Amino acid sequence: MEKNNILKNYSGLLWLLAGITVGSIVGLILGKSVENIKPLGDIFLNLLFTAVIPLVFFAVSSAIANIDRNKKLGTLLTTMVLVFLATVLISAVLTLVATWIFPIHQQLGNATIPTESEKIQSFGEQMTQLLTVGEFFEIGSRKNMLALIIFSVLVGFSTLYAQKEGESFKKFLVSGNEVMKKLIILIMKLGPIGLGAYFAYQVGVFGPQLFGTYAKALGLYYGIGAFYFIVFFTLYAFVAGGFKAIKLFWKNNIVPSLTSIGTCSSIATIPANLEGTAKMGVPAYITNVTIPLGSTLHKDGSSISSIIKIAVVFAIFGKDLVHVDTIILALGITVLVSIVEGGIPNGGYIGELLMISAYQLPPEALPPAMIIGTLVDPMATLLNATGDNVAAMLIARFTEGKNWIENKDLSS
Repeated sequence: MEKNNILKNYSGLLWLLAGITVGSIVGLILGKSVENIKPLGDIFLNLLFTAVIPLVFFAVSSAIANIDRNKKLGTLLTTMVLVFLATVLISAVLTLVATWIFPIHQQLGNATIPTESEKIQSFGEQMTQLLTVGEFFEIGSRKNMLALIIFSVLVGFSTLYAQKEGESFKKFLVSGNEVMKKLIILIMKLGPIGLGAYFAYQVGVFGPQLFGTYAKALGLYYGIGAFYFIVFFTLYAFVAGGFKAIKLFWKNNIVPSLTSIGTCSSIATIPANLEGTAKMGVPAYITNVTIPLGSTLHKDGSSISSIIKIAVVFAIFGKDLVHVDTIILALGITVLVSIVEGGIPNGGYIGELLMISAYQLPPEALPPAMIIGTLVDPMATLLNATGDNVAAMLIARFTEGKNWIENKDLSS
């Protein structure tokens, strides 16, 4: 029965891998003539581009509109946000350093896809274009994803503060969110065909050397992920409560780790995380808030994959991830993907669209990023889910004091 459940949880991943595998074989056999099947990938991307705009609007605005204004969690929420933000940035910076030490672009040489020529703009003009649009209809363009998110946040807060008068509109937002979630699920059923067609096209254009790019990216991700999981989670536990906290964390993190890998879902790991953090000695009022919110808002694994995706796409399009403004934008996108968009269904795809928009890349940049996201999903889920447990320990340290473990022992 457990084997059937695991197969069910990974069925989407297995189908995507099957599509990519078939596409790779077709690309190797047909070579550059494989461009004839590229429209299949274009159709899939166009559907995704179209559906993701209303999805972002309804998901973000409905989530904010449903916030309970009566909750007074002050210190806990502030500490939680700071801990989440700190660990996400640490994992992102670690990955950036790794991409500089082990550059992915060496695998592609000069075989890169050219990007459109960019108009040189001042910093102020770039920020204005990135954050806002001049006309309402422009908010529906995939090129203005960040502007759309900001607009959705404002609509959500406006609905929240409208109180009774906004109840009907809030129900509309919630209903729209559910409908768009189902639409994305339907479109993603075409994922194996769409991504398979695009992968065939890439293999046909680049040849077998493309496999070296993806292999190096995957090796880099899993290497960084394993290092972060063992070393940094241990370091976080030490900061939270010394060697005693390290022992408590690893002793009680086994079941959540196995659950996250078996289910490939942060949400499904919540019960195991709640039980595990309770055994770690984290106070109930912290776990009951941190674990559920962390499952959607705290994703160290997604932070690492976001940087890897940017590095791979930059390699394919002949760009360098070394300039200060490029790095700052990458970190900003990573924080948004890991925290803000963590609660959005298929939020990784939305993050990839945001990356394309921010760096003014063509639509062909999406499939490589989606493929990397698919292949690293097991490790990403492990880091995303179990990272909430060590984050809960850190929050306990900063809200309950350095002796929180001893105090818990005395009250037990």
